[in-house]
Amino acid sequence: MKPGNEISREAAAASPLHMIDLIRKKRSGGELEAHEIELIARGAADGSIPSDQLAAWLMAAWIRGLSRDETRALTLAMRDSGVKFSSARLGRKAVDKHSTGGVGDKTSFLVAPLAAACGVAVPMLSGRALGHTGGTLDKLESIPGYRTALTLDEFEKVLAKCGASIMGQTDELAPADRKLYALRDRTGTVENPGLICASILSKKLAAGLDGLVLDVKTGSGAFLRRRSDCEYLASLMVSTAEAAGTRTVALLTDMSQPLGRAAGNWIELVECVELLRGERPEYSADVRELSLILAGWMIHLGGEAASAEAGRKRAEQALENGSATRVFMAMVEAQGGDLSVFDEPEKFHRPGATAVVEAWTSGFVAKMDTTALGWAVQRSGAGREIAGEPVDPHAGILFHARRGARIERGQPLATIYATTAEMLAEPEEILKRAIQISETAPRAVPLVGRVIARETAEMQLSSQ
Repeated sequence: MKPGNEISREAAAASPLHMIDLIRKKRSGGELEAHEIELIARGAADGSIPSDQLAAWLMAAWIRGLSRDETRALTLAMRDSGVKFSSARLGRKAVDKHSTGGVGDKTSFLVAPLAAACGVAVPMLSGRALGHTGGTLDKLESIPGYRTALTLDEFEKVLAKCGASIMGQTDELAPADRKLYALRDRTGTVENPGLICASILSKKLAAGLDGLVLDVKTGSGAFLRRRSDCEYLASLMVSTAEAAGTRTVALLTDMSQPLGRAAGNWIELVECVELLRGERPEYSADVRELSLILAGWMIHLGGEAASAEAGRKRAEQALENGSATRVFMAMVEAQGGDLSVFDEPEKFHRPGATAVVEAWTSGFVAKMDTTALGWAVQRSGAGREIAGEPVDPHAGILFHARRGARIERGQPLATIYATTAEMLAEPEEILKRAIQISETAPRAVPLVGRVIARETAEMQLSSQ
Protein backbone atom coordinates (compact mmCIF):
# COMPACT_ATOMS: atom_id res chain seq x y z
CA MET A 1 0.00 0.00 0.00
CA LYS A 2 1.37 3.39 -0.99
CA PRO A 3 1.98 6.05 1.67
CA GLY A 4 -1.12 8.13 2.24
CA ASN A 5 -3.47 5.29 1.31
CA GLU A 6 -3.48 3.70 4.75
CA ILE A 7 -6.90 3.30 6.37
CA SER A 8 -6.97 3.70 10.13
CA ARG A 9 -8.50 0.99 12.28
CA GLU A 10 -11.05 3.52 13.52
CA ALA A 11 -12.07 4.36 9.95
CA ALA A 12 -12.33 0.69 9.06
CA ALA A 13 -14.49 0.05 12.11
CA ALA A 14 -16.79 2.91 11.14
CA SER A 15 -17.23 1.78 7.51
CA PRO A 16 -20.16 -0.51 6.60
CA LEU A 17 -19.45 -4.23 6.98
CA HIS A 18 -20.85 -6.90 4.70
CA MET A 19 -20.82 -10.58 5.59
CA ILE A 20 -19.74 -11.65 2.12
CA ASP A 21 -16.58 -9.55 2.54
CA LEU A 22 -15.81 -11.24 5.87
CA ILE A 23 -16.28 -14.67 4.25
CA ARG A 24 -13.89 -13.74 1.45
CA LYS A 25 -11.38 -12.30 3.90
CA LYS A 26 -11.29 -15.46 6.00
CA ARG A 27 -11.37 -17.71 2.94
CA SER A 28 -8.26 -15.94 1.65
CA GLY A 29 -6.39 -16.41 4.92
CA GLY A 30 -6.94 -12.98 6.38
CA GLU A 31 -7.33 -12.26 10.09
CA LEU A 32 -10.57 -10.65 11.17
CA GLU A 33 -10.65 -7.67 13.49
CA ALA A 34 -12.64 -7.74 16.74
CA HIS A 35 -15.38 -5.47 15.37
CA GLU A 36 -15.79 -7.76 12.36
CA ILE A 37 -16.18 -10.81 14.58
CA GLU A 38 -18.65 -8.90 16.74
CA LEU A 39 -20.80 -8.35 13.65
CA ILE A 40 -20.84 -12.11 12.97
CA ALA A 41 -21.81 -12.91 16.57
CA ARG A 42 -24.59 -10.29 16.57
CA GLY A 43 -25.88 -11.54 13.24
CA ALA A 44 -25.92 -15.13 14.47
CA ALA A 45 -27.77 -14.13 17.64
CA ASP A 46 -30.45 -11.94 16.09
CA GLY A 47 -30.85 -13.84 12.82
CA SER A 48 -29.80 -10.93 10.61
CA ILE A 49 -27.09 -13.02 8.91
CA PRO A 50 -28.48 -15.96 6.88
CA SER A 51 -27.47 -19.48 7.91
CA ASP A 52 -25.79 -20.17 4.56
CA GLN A 53 -23.42 -17.23 5.05
CA LEU A 54 -22.66 -18.22 8.64
CA ALA A 55 -21.98 -21.77 7.45
CA ALA A 56 -19.65 -20.49 4.73
CA TRP A 57 -17.70 -18.40 7.23
CA LEU A 58 -17.45 -21.36 9.62
CA MET A 59 -16.01 -23.55 6.86
CA ALA A 60 -13.50 -20.82 5.95
CA ALA A 61 -12.53 -20.50 9.62
CA TRP A 62 -12.21 -24.28 9.95
CA ILE A 63 -9.93 -24.53 6.91
CA ARG A 64 -7.84 -21.41 7.59
CA GLY A 65 -7.91 -21.59 11.37
CA LEU A 66 -8.45 -18.84 13.92
CA SER A 67 -5.63 -16.84 15.47
CA ARG A 68 -5.45 -16.38 19.24
CA ASP A 69 -6.77 -12.84 18.85
CA GLU A 70 -9.66 -14.04 16.70
CA THR A 71 -10.45 -16.81 19.17
CA ARG A 72 -10.48 -14.36 22.07
CA ALA A 73 -12.65 -11.90 20.12
CA LEU A 74 -15.12 -14.62 19.11
CA THR A 75 -15.33 -15.91 22.68
CA LEU A 76 -16.12 -12.47 24.08
CA ALA A 77 -18.50 -11.56 21.25
CA MET A 78 -20.53 -14.74 21.77
CA ARG A 79 -20.46 -14.25 25.54
CA ASP A 80 -21.82 -10.74 25.09
CA SER A 81 -24.44 -11.71 22.48
CA GLY A 82 -27.07 -12.19 25.20
CA VAL A 83 -27.67 -11.58 28.88
CA LYS A 84 -25.05 -12.59 31.44
CA PHE A 85 -25.70 -14.21 34.80
CA SER A 86 -24.20 -12.41 37.80
CA SER A 87 -23.03 -14.48 40.74
CA ALA A 88 -22.22 -11.41 42.85
CA ARG A 89 -25.32 -11.77 45.03
CA LEU A 90 -24.48 -15.35 46.01
CA GLY A 91 -21.92 -14.23 48.58
CA ARG A 92 -19.29 -16.77 47.50
CA LYS A 93 -16.97 -17.34 44.57
CA ALA A 94 -18.54 -19.06 41.57
CA VAL A 95 -16.52 -21.89 40.01
CA ASP A 96 -17.55 -24.44 37.41
CA LYS A 97 -16.08 -27.55 35.77
CA HIS A 98 -16.24 -28.40 32.08
CA SER A 99 -15.31 -31.68 30.43
CA THR A 100 -14.59 -32.03 26.73
CA GLY A 101 -16.67 -35.21 26.82
CA GLY A 102 -16.19 -38.93 27.12
CA VAL A 103 -17.84 -42.26 27.86
CA GLY A 104 -19.15 -42.75 31.38
CA ASP A 105 -18.01 -39.21 32.18
CA LYS A 106 -20.17 -38.53 35.23
CA THR A 107 -17.98 -36.39 37.49
CA SER A 108 -20.36 -33.40 37.37
CA PHE A 109 -22.72 -35.19 39.77
CA LEU A 110 -19.88 -35.43 42.29
CA VAL A 111 -17.79 -32.28 41.83
CA ALA A 112 -20.77 -29.89 41.96
CA PRO A 113 -21.98 -31.02 45.42
CA LEU A 114 -18.42 -31.55 46.68
CA ALA A 115 -17.34 -28.00 45.83
CA ALA A 116 -20.64 -26.52 47.05
CA ALA A 117 -20.33 -28.37 50.37
CA CYS A 118 -16.95 -26.67 50.80
CA GLY A 119 -18.25 -23.13 50.30
CA VAL A 120 -18.01 -22.63 46.54
CA ALA A 121 -21.00 -21.69 44.38
CA VAL A 122 -21.30 -23.99 41.35
CA PRO A 123 -23.49 -22.54 38.55
CA MET A 124 -23.15 -25.40 36.04
CA LEU A 125 -24.48 -25.07 32.51
CA SER A 126 -24.44 -28.47 30.83
CA GLY A 127 -25.37 -30.08 27.53
CA ARG A 128 -27.05 -33.12 26.03
CA ALA A 129 -25.80 -36.32 24.42
CA LEU A 130 -24.73 -36.05 20.82
CA GLY A 131 -22.41 -38.40 18.98
CA HIS A 132 -20.49 -40.89 21.09
CA THR A 133 -20.54 -38.82 24.29
CA GLY A 134 -23.26 -38.76 26.92
CA GLY A 135 -25.14 -35.69 28.09
CA THR A 136 -25.31 -34.45 31.67
CA LEU A 137 -28.83 -33.07 31.16
CA ASP A 138 -30.13 -36.37 29.77
CA LYS A 139 -28.72 -38.21 32.76
CA LEU A 140 -30.34 -35.81 35.23
CA GLU A 141 -33.66 -36.00 33.42
CA SER A 142 -33.75 -39.73 34.11
CA ILE A 143 -34.75 -38.58 37.62
CA PRO A 144 -38.55 -38.14 37.41
CA GLY A 145 -39.49 -34.48 37.60
CA TYR A 146 -35.96 -33.02 37.46
CA ARG A 147 -36.06 -29.70 35.59
CA THR A 148 -33.07 -28.73 33.51
CA ALA A 149 -34.83 -25.72 31.92
CA LEU A 150 -34.77 -23.00 34.57
CA THR A 151 -35.08 -19.26 34.27
CA LEU A 152 -32.08 -17.29 35.47
CA ASP A 153 -34.09 -16.21 38.53
CA GLU A 154 -34.84 -19.85 39.37
CA PHE A 155 -31.19 -20.72 38.74
CA GLU A 156 -30.10 -18.07 41.24
CA LYS A 157 -32.62 -19.26 43.85
CA VAL A 158 -31.39 -22.87 43.65
CA LEU A 159 -27.79 -21.68 43.92
CA ALA A 160 -28.60 -19.52 46.94
CA LYS A 161 -30.38 -22.41 48.64
CA CYS A 162 -28.16 -25.36 47.71
CA GLY A 163 -24.83 -23.91 46.56
CA ALA A 164 -25.03 -25.78 43.25
CA SER A 165 -27.37 -25.99 40.28
CA ILE A 166 -27.03 -27.94 37.04
CA MET A 167 -29.20 -26.81 34.16
CA GLY A 168 -29.18 -26.30 30.39
CA GLN A 169 -28.19 -23.20 28.48
CA THR A 170 -31.05 -20.74 28.29
CA ASP A 171 -32.15 -18.83 25.18
CA GLU A 172 -30.77 -15.65 26.73
CA LEU A 173 -27.25 -16.89 27.48
CA ALA A 174 -24.78 -16.78 24.56
CA PRO A 175 -27.43 -17.09 21.81
CA ALA A 176 -24.76 -16.68 19.12
CA ASP A 177 -23.18 -19.93 20.29
CA ARG A 178 -26.49 -21.80 20.06
CA LYS A 179 -26.79 -20.82 16.41
CA LEU A 180 -23.16 -21.37 15.43
CA TYR A 181 -22.86 -24.68 17.30
CA ALA A 182 -25.91 -26.09 15.52
CA LEU A 183 -24.42 -25.06 12.17
CA ARG A 184 -21.02 -26.52 13.05
CA ASP A 185 -22.60 -29.85 13.85
CA ARG A 186 -24.41 -29.90 10.48
CA THR A 187 -21.49 -28.66 8.37
CA GLY A 188 -18.63 -30.79 9.70
CA THR A 189 -16.80 -27.84 11.26
CA VAL A 190 -16.73 -29.00 14.88
CA GLU A 191 -13.11 -30.10 15.28
CA ASN A 192 -11.40 -26.72 15.21
CA PRO A 193 -9.56 -25.56 18.36
CA GLY A 194 -10.57 -21.91 18.05
CA LEU A 195 -14.24 -22.70 17.42
CA ILE A 196 -14.31 -25.29 20.21
CA CYS A 197 -12.66 -22.87 22.63
CA ALA A 198 -15.04 -20.01 21.83
CA SER A 199 -18.10 -22.24 22.07
CA ILE A 200 -17.19 -23.72 25.44
CA LEU A 201 -15.95 -20.54 27.06
CA SER A 202 -18.66 -18.19 25.80
CA LYS A 203 -21.27 -20.17 27.73
CA LYS A 204 -19.12 -20.59 30.83
CA LEU A 205 -18.08 -16.93 30.97
CA ALA A 206 -21.70 -15.84 30.47
CA ALA A 207 -22.46 -17.66 33.73
CA GLY A 208 -20.39 -15.09 35.65
CA LEU A 209 -17.63 -17.44 36.81
CA ASP A 210 -14.73 -16.48 39.04
CA GLY A 211 -12.95 -19.74 38.30
CA LEU A 212 -13.12 -22.63 35.84
CA VAL A 213 -11.62 -26.12 35.88
CA LEU A 214 -11.31 -27.80 32.47
CA ASP A 215 -11.21 -31.59 32.15
CA VAL A 216 -9.64 -32.18 28.73
CA LYS A 217 -9.89 -35.83 27.73
CA THR A 218 -7.06 -37.73 26.03
CA GLY A 219 -6.90 -41.24 24.61
CA SER A 220 -9.14 -43.37 22.43
CA GLY A 221 -12.38 -41.84 23.68
CA ALA A 222 -11.30 -38.21 23.43
CA PHE A 223 -12.86 -35.75 21.03
CA LEU A 224 -9.39 -34.92 19.74
CA ARG A 225 -7.28 -38.07 19.42
CA ARG A 226 -3.76 -36.59 19.16
CA ARG A 227 -2.16 -35.66 22.47
CA SER A 228 -0.60 -32.53 20.97
CA ASP A 229 -4.03 -31.32 19.82
CA CYS A 230 -5.45 -31.85 23.32
CA GLU A 231 -2.57 -29.91 24.88
CA TYR A 232 -3.03 -27.05 22.42
CA LEU A 233 -6.79 -26.86 23.03
CA ALA A 234 -6.30 -26.94 26.79
CA SER A 235 -3.70 -24.17 26.62
CA LEU A 236 -5.84 -22.07 24.30
CA MET A 237 -8.86 -22.31 26.61
CA VAL A 238 -6.82 -21.49 29.71
CA SER A 239 -5.17 -18.49 28.05
CA THR A 240 -8.46 -17.19 26.63
CA ALA A 241 -10.41 -17.54 29.87
CA GLU A 242 -7.61 -15.97 31.91
CA ALA A 243 -7.51 -13.02 29.51
CA ALA A 244 -11.24 -12.59 30.14
CA GLY A 245 -10.61 -12.38 33.90
CA THR A 246 -11.54 -15.91 34.99
CA ARG A 247 -8.96 -17.98 36.86
CA THR A 248 -8.67 -21.21 34.90
CA VAL A 249 -6.76 -24.48 34.98
CA ALA A 250 -6.93 -27.48 32.64
CA LEU A 251 -6.28 -31.11 33.53
CA LEU A 252 -5.48 -33.61 30.80
CA THR A 253 -7.20 -36.81 31.90
CA ASP A 254 -7.33 -40.35 30.57
CA MET A 255 -10.20 -41.54 28.38
CA SER A 256 -8.58 -44.73 27.07
CA GLN A 257 -11.45 -46.60 28.73
CA PRO A 258 -14.91 -45.66 30.04
CA LEU A 259 -14.80 -43.76 33.32
CA GLY A 260 -16.11 -46.01 36.07
CA ARG A 261 -18.45 -48.91 35.52
CA ALA A 262 -21.60 -47.37 34.03
CA ALA A 263 -22.18 -45.61 30.72
CA GLY A 264 -25.72 -44.46 30.06
CA ASN A 265 -28.18 -42.27 31.91
CA TRP A 266 -29.84 -43.57 35.09
CA ILE A 267 -27.11 -46.15 35.71
CA GLU A 268 -24.47 -43.39 35.82
CA LEU A 269 -26.44 -41.51 38.44
CA VAL A 270 -26.72 -44.70 40.51
CA GLU A 271 -22.94 -45.12 40.42
CA CYS A 272 -22.43 -41.53 41.60
CA VAL A 273 -24.98 -41.78 44.41
CA GLU A 274 -23.21 -44.93 45.64
CA LEU A 275 -20.01 -42.89 45.92
CA LEU A 276 -21.78 -39.95 47.55
CA ARG A 277 -23.17 -42.31 50.16
CA GLY A 278 -19.69 -43.46 51.10
CA GLU A 279 -19.46 -46.71 49.17
CA ARG A 280 -16.09 -47.45 47.56
CA PRO A 281 -16.52 -50.14 44.90
CA GLU A 282 -13.30 -50.92 43.09
CA TYR A 283 -14.90 -50.42 39.67
CA SER A 284 -15.65 -46.77 40.59
CA ALA A 285 -12.22 -45.93 42.01
CA ASP A 286 -11.25 -43.79 39.01
CA VAL A 287 -14.51 -41.80 39.16
CA ARG A 288 -14.00 -41.12 42.84
CA GLU A 289 -10.36 -40.10 42.48
CA LEU A 290 -10.86 -37.85 39.45
CA SER A 291 -13.86 -36.17 41.06
CA LEU A 292 -11.85 -35.40 44.21
CA ILE A 293 -8.99 -33.97 42.15
CA LEU A 294 -11.29 -31.78 40.03
CA ALA A 295 -13.26 -30.64 43.08
CA GLY A 296 -9.98 -29.86 44.85
CA TRP A 297 -9.04 -27.46 42.07
CA MET A 298 -12.50 -25.89 42.13
CA ILE A 299 -12.29 -25.34 45.88
CA HIS A 300 -8.81 -23.83 45.48
CA LEU A 301 -9.83 -21.47 42.65
CA GLY A 302 -12.87 -20.51 44.71
CA GLY A 303 -10.62 -19.31 47.52
CA GLU A 304 -11.67 -22.01 50.01
CA ALA A 305 -8.31 -23.82 50.07
CA ALA A 306 -4.70 -22.65 49.81
CA SER A 307 -3.83 -25.28 47.21
CA ALA A 308 -5.47 -27.87 45.00
CA GLU A 309 -4.22 -30.63 47.27
CA ALA A 310 -5.72 -28.91 50.31
CA GLY A 311 -8.93 -28.55 48.32
CA ARG A 312 -8.89 -32.26 47.55
CA LYS A 313 -8.64 -33.06 51.26
CA ARG A 314 -11.61 -30.81 51.99
CA ALA A 315 -13.57 -32.49 49.19
CA GLU A 316 -12.83 -35.93 50.61
CA GLN A 317 -14.06 -34.80 54.01
CA ALA A 318 -17.29 -33.58 52.40
CA LEU A 319 -17.67 -36.96 50.74
CA GLU A 320 -17.09 -38.87 53.96
CA ASN A 321 -19.19 -36.74 56.31
CA GLY A 322 -22.25 -36.75 54.05
CA SER A 323 -22.41 -33.01 53.41
CA ALA A 324 -21.92 -33.46 49.64
CA THR A 325 -24.78 -35.97 49.56
CA ARG A 326 -27.05 -33.47 51.28
CA VAL A 327 -26.17 -30.80 48.71
CA PHE A 328 -26.86 -33.15 45.81
CA MET A 329 -30.22 -34.28 47.17
CA ALA A 330 -31.21 -30.69 48.01
CA MET A 331 -30.36 -29.60 44.46
CA VAL A 332 -32.37 -32.46 42.92
CA GLU A 333 -35.36 -31.65 45.12
CA ALA A 334 -35.11 -27.90 44.45
CA GLN A 335 -35.23 -28.60 40.69
CA GLY A 336 -38.29 -30.81 40.99
CA GLY A 337 -36.65 -34.24 41.15
CA ASP A 338 -38.30 -37.19 42.92
CA LEU A 339 -35.85 -38.28 45.63
CA SER A 340 -37.71 -41.52 46.32
CA VAL A 341 -36.09 -43.17 43.29
CA PHE A 342 -32.80 -43.23 45.18
CA ASP A 343 -34.29 -45.32 48.01
CA GLU A 344 -34.25 -48.47 45.87
CA PRO A 345 -32.54 -47.46 42.61
CA GLU A 346 -32.39 -51.02 41.28
CA LYS A 347 -36.19 -51.23 41.31
CA PHE A 348 -36.53 -47.97 39.39
CA HIS A 349 -34.24 -49.30 36.63
CA ARG A 350 -36.52 -50.77 33.95
CA PRO A 351 -34.62 -51.47 30.71
CA GLY A 352 -36.58 -52.84 27.79
CA ALA A 353 -34.10 -55.65 27.11
CA THR A 354 -30.89 -56.97 28.66
CA ALA A 355 -27.97 -59.03 27.35
CA VAL A 356 -24.69 -60.13 28.94
CA VAL A 357 -21.62 -60.14 26.72
CA GLU A 358 -19.13 -62.81 27.79
CA ALA A 359 -15.40 -62.89 27.15
CA TRP A 360 -14.70 -64.92 24.02
CA THR A 361 -11.20 -65.86 25.18
CA SER A 362 -9.01 -65.70 28.28
CA GLY A 363 -6.35 -63.07 28.86
CA PHE A 364 -5.98 -59.42 29.78
CA VAL A 365 -8.24 -56.59 28.64
CA ALA A 366 -5.47 -54.94 26.64
CA LYS A 367 -7.11 -52.15 24.69
CA MET A 368 -10.43 -50.39 24.35
CA ASP A 369 -11.60 -48.22 21.49
CA THR A 370 -13.55 -45.98 23.81
CA THR A 371 -15.13 -43.92 21.03
CA ALA A 372 -16.58 -47.13 19.58
CA LEU A 373 -17.80 -48.12 23.05
CA GLY A 374 -19.54 -44.76 23.24
CA TRP A 375 -21.31 -45.53 19.99
CA ALA A 376 -22.35 -48.90 21.45
CA VAL A 377 -23.94 -47.02 24.36
CA GLN A 378 -25.63 -44.65 21.92
CA ARG A 379 -26.99 -47.55 19.84
CA SER A 380 -28.55 -49.09 22.96
CA GLY A 381 -30.92 -46.12 23.09
CA ALA A 382 -29.05 -44.06 25.68
CA GLY A 383 -27.85 -41.42 23.21
CA ARG A 384 -28.95 -39.62 20.07
CA GLU A 385 -27.75 -39.11 16.53
CA ILE A 386 -29.77 -35.97 15.82
CA ALA A 387 -30.36 -33.06 18.19
CA GLY A 388 -33.81 -33.22 19.73
CA GLU A 389 -34.23 -36.99 19.56
CA PRO A 390 -35.46 -38.60 22.80
CA VAL A 391 -33.15 -40.84 24.81
CA ASP A 392 -33.97 -43.87 26.94
CA PRO A 393 -33.17 -43.15 30.60
CA HIS A 394 -32.78 -46.87 31.33
CA ALA A 395 -30.51 -47.79 28.41
CA GLY A 396 -26.73 -48.08 28.65
CA ILE A 397 -23.88 -50.48 29.34
CA LEU A 398 -22.29 -51.74 32.56
CA PHE A 399 -18.65 -52.74 32.09
CA HIS A 400 -17.52 -55.62 34.31
CA ALA A 401 -13.83 -55.64 33.37
CA ARG A 402 -11.45 -52.68 33.37
CA ARG A 403 -8.49 -52.15 31.08
CA GLY A 404 -5.64 -54.33 32.37
CA ALA A 405 -7.93 -56.80 34.16
CA ARG A 406 -7.39 -60.53 33.83
CA ILE A 407 -10.51 -62.20 32.44
CA GLU A 408 -11.43 -65.80 31.72
CA ARG A 409 -13.37 -67.10 28.75
CA GLY A 410 -17.09 -67.05 29.53
CA GLN A 411 -16.72 -64.42 32.25
CA PRO A 412 -19.13 -61.46 31.95
CA LEU A 413 -17.46 -58.58 30.13
CA ALA A 414 -20.38 -56.17 29.92
CA THR A 415 -24.14 -55.99 30.37
CA ILE A 416 -26.16 -54.16 27.73
CA TYR A 417 -29.44 -52.47 28.65
CA ALA A 418 -31.36 -51.58 25.48
CA THR A 419 -34.69 -50.00 24.68
CA THR A 420 -35.86 -53.08 22.74
CA ALA A 421 -34.57 -56.61 22.16
CA GLU A 422 -33.88 -55.68 18.52
CA MET A 423 -31.44 -53.00 19.72
CA LEU A 424 -29.13 -55.46 21.53
CA ALA A 425 -27.31 -56.94 18.54
CA GLU A 426 -25.48 -53.84 17.28
CA PRO A 427 -24.03 -52.77 20.66
CA GLU A 428 -22.89 -56.34 21.27
CA GLU A 429 -21.13 -56.49 17.90
CA ILE A 430 -19.44 -53.12 18.54
CA LEU A 431 -18.25 -54.28 21.97
CA LYS A 432 -16.61 -57.37 20.49
CA ARG A 433 -14.74 -55.25 17.94
CA ALA A 434 -13.80 -52.46 20.32
CA ILE A 435 -12.31 -54.54 23.16
CA GLN A 436 -9.04 -56.40 22.64
CA ILE A 437 -8.04 -59.31 24.89
CA SER A 438 -4.40 -60.41 24.76
CA GLU A 439 -1.93 -62.57 26.65
CA THR A 440 -0.04 -59.62 28.10
CA ALA A 441 -1.26 -56.81 30.34
CA PRO A 442 -1.16 -53.27 28.92
CA ARG A 443 1.00 -50.49 30.30
CA ALA A 444 -0.80 -48.46 32.96
CA VAL A 445 -1.91 -44.94 31.99
CA PRO A 446 -2.07 -42.19 34.64
CA LEU A 447 -5.54 -40.82 35.37
CA VAL A 448 -4.26 -37.23 35.20
CA GLY A 449 -1.48 -36.77 32.69
CA ARG A 450 -0.79 -33.05 33.00
CA VAL A 451 -2.02 -29.87 34.65
CA ILE A 452 -1.96 -26.68 32.58
CA ALA A 453 -2.24 -23.35 34.37
CA ARG A 454 -1.81 -19.85 32.91
CA GLU A 455 1.99 -19.79 32.77
CA THR A 456 2.19 -23.27 31.27
CA ALA A 457 -0.48 -22.38 28.73
CA GLU A 458 1.38 -19.30 27.53
CA MET A 459 4.59 -21.29 27.14
CA GLN A 460 2.73 -24.01 25.24
CA LEU A 461 1.11 -21.53 22.86
CA SER A 462 4.28 -19.54 22.28
CA SER A 463 6.08 -22.71 21.18
CA GLN A 464 3.50 -23.48 18.47
